[in-house]
Amino acid sequence: MKKVLLISANMMKKPYPVYPLGLDYVAGALASGYETEILDMNNGLSPAALGEEIRRAAPDYIGLSIRNIDNTDTINSRGFLSDYQELAAVIRQNSQAPLILGGSGYTVFPVEFLRALDADYGLAGEGERLPALLDALEGRGDIAAVPGVVTRQAAAVSCRAWEGELQRAFAPEAAHAKYYISYGGMLNLQTKRGCPFRCSYCTYPHIEGARMRFFPPEEVARQARALEDAGAKYIFITDSAFNASYDHSLRVARAFQKARLTIPWGGFFAATVPPDGYYPALADAGLTHVEFGTESMCDAMLAGLRKPFVSDDVFRAHEAALAADLFIAHYFLLGGPGENEETLRQTLANVDRLERAVFFFFCGIRIYPHTALYETALGEGQISASQNLIEPVFYRSPFISDVEIVERIEAHAAGRINWLVGAGESKATRILPRLYERGHTGPLWEHLIA
Repeated sequence: MKKVLLISANMMKKPYPVYPLGLDYVAGALASGYETEILDMNNGLSPAALGEEIRRAAPDYIGLSIRNIDNTDTINSRGFLSDYQELAAVIRQNSQAPLILGGSGYTVFPVEFLRALDADYGLAGEGERLPALLDALEGRGDIAAVPGVVTRQAAAVSCRAWEGELQRAFAPEAAHAKYYISYGGMLNLQTKRGCPFRCSYCTYPHIEGARMRFFPPEEVARQARALEDAGAKYIFITDSAFNASYDHSLRVARAFQKARLTIPWGGFFAATVPPDGYYPALADAGLTHVEFGTESMCDAMLAGLRKPFVSDDVFRAHEAALAADLFIAHYFLLGGPGENEETLRQTLANVDRLERAVFFFFCGIRIYPHTALYETALGEGQISASQNLIEPVFYRSPFISDVEIVERIEAHAAGRINWLVGAGESKATRILPRLYERGHTGPLWEHLIA
């Protein structure tokens, strides 16, 4: 049986490391026909150690999964391309196996990454197509017939949602699984793929498709129990918005109760108005943390960002979650098209009305292809059609600078610890490792709530 080595290239650990869930699904797709192993760079692998692992595994094919393109921080911006080029060089030095790129970050820049890393092939979109590509490379199919395949000759590539079977292969005995269980105890799962929203800056619809594809709630609950039985202390749901379907998310919550899940869980939510009793029902099923992708508290800005709610909806969603005694965080993307002193003033004034929550402020919005923001930036001349955006490029409001936005936020926050610019990396760097070492679990931002 041919061997496949899957490598998670992500090395971001701020504010906390994220389990490489996508590779579990790729491993599940490969399970019947290939011997598969996963290596995770977040698990303390140095380049030398990676080389040793590659030689030990002696794979026939190597898949490199690229999740993060950069740190999405306009103030201290840093792209990760050079890191991935170093990884690719280590792989080449220690193996003659074909190098195949994939992952959500890769899907945004499939041709650019393939050329920059001098890889042999790439798969844009969901990685469950990897068996079809490998079968073609083994002479059992046509490479060109595999949707999303990228070759060195490609000038562009189409990307469409995977419609086949999805099977997660979670291995609790694997080294990378043990790492996340021991460091914070946070593992993750999906309840669906695809995002129906049309937020102007977001790549989710391009990566996963705009149509929601729901996992059976009983299967989601089975996976959740498997994570708990493996030692997980907290589960993060990776859906673009868990409540994009109120009906399905409620059915998942009921399945959690039926499966007797006992560990807490959380995820991202759209700040839309929930049905009566929605958040109490989720809290009864173990939900503890609600992270709202709010982005602004000015209706003009929300409309420009194409959010599916207005500021009054945010207040109602917040109050509903608060009444269910849940921990709440709001994430803001400031400096988008039309942002000025008045829109920022409205946002900050309305944030003051949101009680008992943590607020993360990101200043400047990363420009990605396949988004409405890309078209806006192109029309305004902030970028050109031929520009390679693989290194971080941010939209800049012509009416207020990122520096001014940061200064206004910090002055308005007046030292409140629950107001953080960016992901709170400086505080997280100091606090989170110590808390994890003392046995605390989960995302931990709730300790900043004031």
